[in-house]
Amino acid sequence: MLLNVHVKDLALIEDVDICFGDGLNILTGETGAGKSIIIGSIGVALGAKAGKDLIRQGAEYALVELVFQVESKETLDKLKDMDIDAEDGQIIIARKISNGKSLIKINGQTMTASALKEIASLLIDVHGQRDYETLVHTEKHLDILDAFASDSVLGLKEKVSGLYKEYKAINNKLLEFTKDEEQRAKDLAFYEFQAKEIEDADLVVGEDEELEVEFKKMTHGQKIAEAMGIAYEAISSDEGAATRVGLALKELGSVSNLDDDLSSIYDSLSSIDALCYDISKEMSSYMDKLDFDEERVAFVSERLDTINKLKLKHGKTISDILDKKAWLDEQIEALSNYDEARRKLEKDMEKALQQLEEVCSELSNKRKKAALSLEKEITKALVDLNFLEVKFKADFTRAKDYTAKGFDVMEFMISTNPGEEVKPLAKIASGGELSRIMLGLKAVLAKKDAVDTLIFDEIDTGISGKTAGMVADKMSAISKEHQVISITHLPQIASHADSHYLIEKSVKDKHTFTDIRKLNNEESVNELARMLGGTVITDAALDNARELKRLAGKE
Repeated sequence: MLLNVHVKDLALIEDVDICFGDGLNILTGETGAGKSIIIGSIGVALGAKAGKDLIRQGAEYALVELVFQVESKETLDKLKDMDIDAEDGQIIIARKISNGKSLIKINGQTMTASALKEIASLLIDVHGQRDYETLVHTEKHLDILDAFASDSVLGLKEKVSGLYKEYKAINNKLLEFTKDEEQRAKDLAFYEFQAKEIEDADLVVGEDEELEVEFKKMTHGQKIAEAMGIAYEAISSDEGAATRVGLALKELGSVSNLDDDLSSIYDSLSSIDALCYDISKEMSSYMDKLDFDEERVAFVSERLDTINKLKLKHGKTISDILDKKAWLDEQIEALSNYDEARRKLEKDMEKALQQLEEVCSELSNKRKKAALSLEKEITKALVDLNFLEVKFKADFTRAKDYTAKGFDVMEFMISTNPGEEVKPLAKIASGGELSRIMLGLKAVLAKKDAVDTLIFDEIDTGISGKTAGMVADKMSAISKEHQVISITHLPQIASHADSHYLIEKSVKDKHTFTDIRKLNNEESVNELARMLGGTVITDAALDNARELKRLAGKE
């Protein structure tokens, strides 16, 4: 049940707080007072499109909060499956709109708009003019029947859906068997070439990563070896530094005893000669330790090249390439055993069609049985809504092909005048009749509907007089099973209210505001009198208002 609606800075609303009760909640007010804004605010909280133009002029943001109390264990279990914590049964939906952006929270958790709509569908059912008009769309009729049939068809619908998926999967595979012989041969040759290319590579998962590491080391080792080779050659070759220093030392040695000043130069040159010898020996030892195999480098480089070429063709990793190989093997197997594979699929299709036909037939029979009950109940409900002589029928035909819902195509047919044959509902019902037919459907479905709260907007479109009273009685009957919230312009409907709310428009400081308040019994009588008599409320109008309440059992 919807306990509370709080709206702040939305359109003409500055700040309103509405507490709804059990039974029938009626909203009334002058034309243009903003009744649609109140229902529209609830729609915004439930995920309706909301732009920044909805924010009240001068405000930074708009906020709508809905507080629900859920008693149904089934609904609570479904909410729990959606990760909504509602142990105390309370659900708070809040939507904040600012600068064209919106933030949705349910019990404090941030939610997406799609998640909000799924959750809201368990809590509240809103019917506006567009919803009444959906009755003209025949594809909706089967859904309405299934909602009425409820548990008797639920399991079969799920079974049909599963079998239909299997049927479509087999059918899609069969469609691949339409290639001519020449194209099949080309495909087979191409697949075999690709598969052999992968097979010849003899890939191992993870080897590319290991080879990359090894190749990096080898690349650095090669650079070091090249540099060391050049350096060693410069020092130790016949023309290198060590040889030339040795030659210089030999020449000085032959004359060093001739001049004492040469002895210091000779000693320094002797040190350089010894240093060159030590460096040459150290470099030789270092190069001996270098493990550089040009053949290994060539192998690793070539291997990485092979792997990377396969990655370009078949995937980013070796696992992707191997998966492609498995797929290629399947295609090769299928093309190599083309006729046999096709015959197997045809047998599978025959079996799938047989199973689908059987379950669809069972589902169709259940629907037709439920349709007989629905026809009787809808007929009675529509008679109660002042249709003169109504005939209501669910007309079944068979679809050209199976669907996930079975093979049934069903359309509601109706006659609302004596002597007329039933015709498609979409062709003969007016706007006012559609709203009454929808109300009749909801009255019938209410007994099976787990949603606690129903909102009817524009339910009184195109009706008056006796019909209005009968619509009021039907709404009152629905409110015995569900909480009902409705806007109305008709006093006959408003008189049945368990809770009556007045929507008013006012001007303060040159700004227009819409507000709402709950009426006590006397205020409700005055509002009914206004609806009956206009701006001047006479004693006669007040007496008529009280009489309406008395007849509705509310006085």
